[in-house]
Amino acid sequence: MSTAAVDDGRGAADQCAELVRAHDFVRYASTLFVPAPARRALLALYAFNVEICRVHTQVSQPLPGEIRLQWWRDMLAGQGHGGVEGNPVAAELLFVMRSHRLPVEPLSRLIDEHLFDLYNDPMPTTAALEGYLNDTSSALFSLASAIMGPPSSEVEHLARHAGLAQGIVQIMASLPLDASRRRLFVPQQVFAKHGCDPEDLFAGKLTPGLRETLNDVLDKAREHVDAAYRLLPSVMPEVRPAFLPLAQTKRDLARLMRADNDPFLVRPPSRLAVLWTLWRASRRASAFVVG
Repeated sequence: MSTAAVDDGRGAADQCAELVRAHDFVRYASTLFVPAPARRALLALYAFNVEICRVHTQVSQPLPGEIRLQWWRDMLAGQGHGGVEGNPVAAELLFVMRSHRLPVEPLSRLIDEHLFDLYNDPMPTTAALEGYLNDTSSALFSLASAIMGPPSSEVEHLARHAGLAQGIVQIMASLPLDASRRRLFVPQQVFAKHGCDPEDLFAGKLTPGLRETLNDVLDKAREHVDAAYRLLPSVMPEVRPAFLPLAQTKRDLARLMRADNDPFLVRPPSRLAVLWTLWRASRRASAFVVG
């Protein structure tokens, strides 16, 4: 498959855009506020992430999930088989990797970390959670930044904090669904710190210990959000739009930290509210706006 062949057709790019719009609306909406040349590349990257993240929802046993993830590893290693050319996300990702010189290693590590999703093992420690998020959410911010502008130590530092903040907030927002499936991303270490039994979470019992446990995790997210916002002005203006999803993370975190918030209720933001939040952030001269 030639790069020109991918570049000439919009079908694969359109399919990537639709996939991200359906499964990761915040990132999809964030691309509406970036320069047009970068939008296609970002959507290809985000579509790849969607494909990897949803593997665990498409299988009933770990082994088929591992096989699917291995297919993506082989594709990245240039050993693709079984219709790489016919997979629009793979085709677009390969095109973007060539045109923007994206490194293979962080994409492969992202796949490796999502092996955890295939099993019902609890997240053991805060360090383990941070390692997982660093190679998934933070890596995605880093790769998106590489599409927007040149890499730097400042960008990597920002990407780490942004990814940890976003990842933790997503875990807390997904708590009701994960608890119903007895999946535990809140570290066991934090439960033990507050003398709380994870069974309280699975049973939907908001005990004082569980509230303290969840607040502890949310406090970590707030620290990372604050650090990311402090770092934003230090990176080049053309790179900042890659971090627009952080604006929604900040808004979601504020809701989750309210004293009257029920952690067992699913309250996804409306798409209109997401668009409004990201539009306002894109116009904010002190942070995300280009120029």
